[in-house]
Amino acid sequence: MSPSTARTPGGRGSLARLGFSDLEAGRRDLAALERYGPPPPDALLAILGRTADPDAATAALVRLLEAAEEAREGGGRVLHGELVDDEGFAMRLLGVLGASEALAEHLVRHPEHALELTDPTLGSTRPPAWALRADLLRSVGADPGDDLPVSTSPDAEAVDALRVEYRRLLLRLAARDLTHDVAVDDAAAELADLAAGTLEAALAVARVRVGEQHALARLAVVAMGKCGGHELNYVSDVDVVFVHEPVEGASPDAATRAATQVASQTMRICSEQTGEGTIWPVDANLRPEGSAGPLTRTLASHEGYYARWAKAWEFQALLKARPVAGDRSLGQDYLDVVTPFVWTAADQDGFVEEARAMRRRVVEHIPARDAERQLKLGSGGLRDVEFAVQLLQLVHGRADETIRAPTTLSALADLTRGGYVGREDGEQLHRAYAFLRTLEHRIQLHQLRRTHVVPDEEVALRRLARSMGYFNDPSASLVKAWQGHRREVRRLHEKLFYRPLLTAVAQVPGTEVRLSSAAARTRMTALGYDDPEAALRHLEALTDGVSRTASIRRTLLPVMLHWFAEGPDPDAGLFRFRRISEALRESPWYLTTLRDEGEVAERLAHVLSTSRYATDLLEREPRGVRMLLEDLAPRSAEDVGDEMAATASRQDGSEKAVRAIRVVRRRELFRIAVGDLLGLTDVADVGRGLSRLTDATLQATLDVVARGVAAQRGLDEQPARLAVVAMGRYGGFELSYGSDADVLFVQEPVPGADPAAAAGFAQAVANDVRRLLAQPGADLPLVVDADLRPEGRQGALVRTIESYAAYYARWSQTWEAQALLRADAVVGDRGLRDRFHALIDPVRYPADGISDDGVLEVRRLKARIDQERLPRGADPRLHLKLGRGGLADIEWSVQLLQMRHAGRVQALRTPQTLAALEAASEAGLVDPDDAAVLADGWRLASRTRNAVTLVRAKGGDELPRDVRERAAVAAVLGYPPASTDAMVNDYLRSARRVRTVVERVFWE
Repeated sequence: MSPSTARTPGGRGSLARLGFSDLEAGRRDLAALERYGPPPPDALLAILGRTADPDAATAALVRLLEAAEEAREGGGRVLHGELVDDEGFAMRLLGVLGASEALAEHLVRHPEHALELTDPTLGSTRPPAWALRADLLRSVGADPGDDLPVSTSPDAEAVDALRVEYRRLLLRLAARDLTHDVAVDDAAAELADLAAGTLEAALAVARVRVGEQHALARLAVVAMGKCGGHELNYVSDVDVVFVHEPVEGASPDAATRAATQVASQTMRICSEQTGEGTIWPVDANLRPEGSAGPLTRTLASHEGYYARWAKAWEFQALLKARPVAGDRSLGQDYLDVVTPFVWTAADQDGFVEEARAMRRRVVEHIPARDAERQLKLGSGGLRDVEFAVQLLQLVHGRADETIRAPTTLSALADLTRGGYVGREDGEQLHRAYAFLRTLEHRIQLHQLRRTHVVPDEEVALRRLARSMGYFNDPSASLVKAWQGHRREVRRLHEKLFYRPLLTAVAQVPGTEVRLSSAAARTRMTALGYDDPEAALRHLEALTDGVSRTASIRRTLLPVMLHWFAEGPDPDAGLFRFRRISEALRESPWYLTTLRDEGEVAERLAHVLSTSRYATDLLEREPRGVRMLLEDLAPRSAEDVGDEMAATASRQDGSEKAVRAIRVVRRRELFRIAVGDLLGLTDVADVGRGLSRLTDATLQATLDVVARGVAAQRGLDEQPARLAVVAMGRYGGFELSYGSDADVLFVQEPVPGADPAAAAGFAQAVANDVRRLLAQPGADLPLVVDADLRPEGRQGALVRTIESYAAYYARWSQTWEAQALLRADAVVGDRGLRDRFHALIDPVRYPADGISDDGVLEVRRLKARIDQERLPRGADPRLHLKLGRGGLADIEWSVQLLQMRHAGRVQALRTPQTLAALEAASEAGLVDPDDAAVLADGWRLASRTRNAVTLVRAKGGDELPRDVRERAAVAAVLGYPPASTDAMVNDYLRSARRVRTVVERVFWE
């Protein structure tokens, strides 16, 4: 397509296909290029179409040609001719102009630098560090061959020249990076070399500023962080530590003053603003004592500090220390002094806790508005990879010098080769880290600003995506790729620990080289075990012997230990694993299943280290481990009921039959709990699953007990039909793990039966059902609570339909009508259940709705409950049921809507809270946004309540105060490690929003 075509109306589509956004401006800019030569050929236009921002590239090119023409007559035409004739030059120049506004501005100021990109070797050759150093020293008039280079240019001229030269070299790198598929670690290494040469040139200028006094001290600049690790960003603070020694004959004090002045001036030269801008700040805050300490120290002073005062994170920082400027011999002496300290960091008490706390502090200080777009510090970001790699290096590098590389990707490769990271995990993490670093480079390159936040503006996101090579639906494609890599990093960050722990921790008998007991304890501590001595005892017990079982356990344990360490309580996980393993020592399928089915072993480790509730169920029946191979979705009441009935039919007597029914129930509770723990089952499905399991349990038990009572009484036929009405959370399909089963018992004499005999029979059946399901035993009891019946505990346990009808007609109170909103006759005789529903519907769904007095009564009762029912000492903010914004607030609000409107709104006639809330929203009774707040709040409170029970193995309506239990609850809810505060804050935020809606909906 020629520009003349582009200027025609039909050319607008062609420009759009090339990626132009402002078609009119694009046409004008393309036309303006013709002032310097013939119309751009199709090849040049195609190159424009592959730039990050064709509009910006074309506009910047016009400005560049104008600047070149102003600088030298004919300069614009020369540059234009090079563009047309040299496709490689065009690709590099336009690539830079489209991706970097800052470098485009530099080229406009210095158009002669554009021809740097005609260098045919630019795309294939990375300049050596010595060449970059020499170019930068020459820019300030210093001789690169001198042992102590000194600038010979006037100060202001030297400082400006350094900036111009730095940008010239940066331009060459950016052009190669953008257009020649340079590996991100190569680009980062070149940036670090460029920074080292800049520091050397700044030292040359600083020596002139200080004068002859500079010669009183030898001064070395040691790079830290990304510069030290040869993995610098395009724009970053350059972290350094200064070290000096007096020259022979100089006083220590004078040498210190001189070295401090040179160091201080070096930092200023790099960071101060001039007519040519700035370079980057030099940050010396990683030095001993940070900003409060002296800017430079002698070797002895550094050694004394690290020997006595340094913290674990300071040794971690030294992992990347590298002499880059000044006296290299002195810099190497510094490394020789401090390196031994690095490899003792993991020996410090609380090393793992301190490392985790440091990571937590970093996450907590991310501004909320940037948290989800933080590329460096956020969850699944660069720091997660770096933190994991460095932790593995510090823990294992003491004994293995092959994994001490300071560069993240090199260290990751070494760790993978050494077996510390699995091959697939290492490859995935390498790809994710390289992607994230490339994305970071492209973000910073645009304006050469220090930022790690992925933009959310469409224009910026589109430019960024195109700079990464996404041209088809660029923004969406980039976000999808980024989020995918984030998920992988987040997952692998939690997983990365030492894999072959066999000889290092368990001290397995054999000929292998083993760590000492002290080293094994250190390894367990580094993995997060609080009691490494006990952990080692468990490992020794599990791996002792030469049997096949011991051999398989020795194969399993290295992986299992890491999965336990990913849970909130690794010690408990290992201890429980030992107990399960001992219980199944005679079951050959157990260990082979764990060995051959990795998902089963991982699921088991997660359950054991997280949930006392699920572990208790498993310990009662260890063969439940087999279930981890199965689909963990809750089963239907019909399927479970059929199994219970079949199991019960093979038993002699009601007691044994009900025990068999409870065995099935226990196993299904384990299925539901594990599905919940693994995040496979939604909270609403958990409630439905537990309720259906209770349906099946009650139905099977009712059938068994009714037959048993009839047999005991010598009856050929049962004299009464029976039904069980689910109430409360059970009736609403919303049971939690710690819930009782609230019920009403209904009976109806069969035709011809004596009413008294029928009543006695029904009473005996109801009593036995409750007794047999609640009695202590190997299986969790099911408490069947009938206190919501008419007249409460003083009333008859079982009533006929007629008795219920008479009571509700004459005596029923508002709260009882409210309780009936969640009544659902689910067990027993179908006809009796239907008749009971027909009886209570007019009571709970009055045609004209509840009266104003009734509304006041409901509100008064709620206020009374709020004041009286909250347990003493409970925090009303964190009580999940009765606290402000808790479950009771939500459920009472929904129930009041039902009492007022269900008589005319058919969809409100449901015992389920979420279904009723949705119906109220669709009927216009609740604002959709308010309904969403209540629904989200209900789901969060219900999930949290379930999580508390899963962790503690007993019901709990309040968030635990114990730190470890609270962390375990957060883990069950899917929060990453060290996110307990985030969990609490999320709940408090949800409860506040719920309370605001409740004030409007319930209290008006």
